[in-house]
Amino acid sequence: MNKKAGKIGMAVLAAGAGTAAVMAKRARDAKQSSEMKIAERKTEYRNTERGKYEKNSKGIYYSNGNYEAFARPEKPDGIEEKHAYIVGSGLASLAAACFLVRDAQMPGSHIHILEAMDIAGGACDGIHDPMRGYVMRGGREMENHFECLWDLFRSIPSIETPGVSVLDEYYWLNKHDPNYSLCRATVNRGEDAHTDGKFNLSQKGCMEIMKLFMTKDEDLYDKKIEDVFDEEVFDSTFWLYWRTMFAFENWHSALEMKLYFQRFIHHIAGLPDFSALKFTKYNQYESLILPMQRYLEEAGVDFQFGTEVTNVVFEFRGDKKIATAIECRVDGVEKGILLTENDYVFVTNGSCTEGTIYGDQNHAPNGDAEIRTSGCWNLWKNIAKQDASFGHPEKFCSDISKTNWESATITTLDDKIIPYIMNICKRDPRSGKVVTGGIVSCQDSKWLMSWTINRQGQFKGQNPEQVCVWVYGLFTDVPGDYIKKPMKECTGKEITEEWLYHIGVPTDQIADLAEHSAVCVPTMMPYITAFFMPRTKGDRPDVIPDGCVNFAFLGQFADTPRDTVFTTEYSVRTAMEAVYGLFGVDRGVPEVWGSVYDIRELLDSSVKLMDGRSPLEIPLPGPLNALKKPLLRVIRGTVIEKLLRDHDILREEML
Repeated sequence: MNKKAGKIGMAVLAAGAGTAAVMAKRARDAKQSSEMKIAERKTEYRNTERGKYEKNSKGIYYSNGNYEAFARPEKPDGIEEKHAYIVGSGLASLAAACFLVRDAQMPGSHIHILEAMDIAGGACDGIHDPMRGYVMRGGREMENHFECLWDLFRSIPSIETPGVSVLDEYYWLNKHDPNYSLCRATVNRGEDAHTDGKFNLSQKGCMEIMKLFMTKDEDLYDKKIEDVFDEEVFDSTFWLYWRTMFAFENWHSALEMKLYFQRFIHHIAGLPDFSALKFTKYNQYESLILPMQRYLEEAGVDFQFGTEVTNVVFEFRGDKKIATAIECRVDGVEKGILLTENDYVFVTNGSCTEGTIYGDQNHAPNGDAEIRTSGCWNLWKNIAKQDASFGHPEKFCSDISKTNWESATITTLDDKIIPYIMNICKRDPRSGKVVTGGIVSCQDSKWLMSWTINRQGQFKGQNPEQVCVWVYGLFTDVPGDYIKKPMKECTGKEITEEWLYHIGVPTDQIADLAEHSAVCVPTMMPYITAFFMPRTKGDRPDVIPDGCVNFAFLGQFADTPRDTVFTTEYSVRTAMEAVYGLFGVDRGVPEVWGSVYDIRELLDSSVKLMDGRSPLEIPLPGPLNALKKPLLRVIRGTVIEKLLRDHDILREEML
């Protein structure tokens, strides 16, 4: 294709919303090139099926089903002349690089990953620190309908099993060893709280949840959860499940709460026992990050560690926003990278693990403890100063009292603590199979402590006799039940003591076991739930801000429709949208799973939330109640009756 025809062809592709009359006129023009006619046919195809394939203003479109899931896109025009600079090497950044290699078909040597740290992975970490012990700042819960995540990992080769993908080994693992919990919560120092799968929501509490579910997004801007719920919800077992699983606090965003509820409505039934979830074999760094890094290195991608990006400079020409330079420090030395419109920049703006403070067995994560920073927040602030469409970072990172919590990794050193673990989870933690099946929440803990043991070993090099336990507390500033200090002031040993107290270890043995039978590494994360802070439209920038021709945001603080933050899926989805949009990759981004529009899921979840009761049992005001039976008789013998019966909404005694 010559340059002129190529430009015309791309213009037609971008004009997918052009009128049929204009397209017909162009088709009749015999002087047009054959390339342009092909482009027109593609555009016309996108506009069939009621616009299903029409690209939006960001250059992407959404798809569902397996037709597009199995398709390979054509190579975008001129990709060999383009370069990509990706700031950060967390999951979103590595995913963007993988999509550039696989779908945009960019030469690997043209992709440059700029990372401030000396290791890739971002928040998806998992390391053995010789001075401290094993460290996991968090874990990743996944489910079937992480459409973009699985689309990515079907193409990433396993680094353990030759000839299979990461998705293959993950699928086999969770088929052979499905996840579910045998004890979701404890009270009275290790006794089963017998929540028994019940939500214990009052009728008023159910109505508050349903009202939130039906509220428009714009009516929830800058509102807190406590603005829409009261004690009818906050005193329920539902809220215990929800807040400990997702790390929501009462003052967090009501909008995010609503989005979560809609996104995962198909998992309401699996919320009490975690049967909805799936986990990797090892920690997330070894299971997810290392295979991606190897895939990219084998493709020739350029990793530049020790490179802290401090700013991206823009030039504004009319409606166009063009990234023209990257300012950075390489091993402490100031450096600049000049850019053209053929140089594309991807930035992960903000970070939930930025500024993590590391303690150890004998030191709390405060004072002179080690703090690791990559400058993510300052970078976003510098970018945001240049244009309002780049978001408002201060909405998320200005109040760490509302965005922090603390986690700790406890590693057992002998078998003395194991019986107390088995008494709660009913499984041998050294079996290599599912152990707790998700978090166990200490319902009466002042720290609101939860803990989990995933399949062991969580690290490939882990001693098979040792067990890594991940612990976290939502309330870090109140004294504990056994250790009368706030969690944030506790050493690793003291956190272990508090955990041992809550799993039922006799008090006269706690100090000795914490000292000699375990080692603990605490990590305080000031911004770990920053993305849950109340927000309004524009606070999170679009993945591709309006007018940007060679720039995109990635990760948890970029905005994409309908999906939910604090998930691996969100990181990968923003990466796919950024790459497809900027480079014109002609393949649909899998839409967010549509369970919220599935009447079956809505019926099932309503019954589950009411602990098995039917919504039809709710008394209606005044004379409306008397209309129930006549209306139900009208649907007798129809498919509506069958649907309601199949999902336990309609029962014989109601007719």
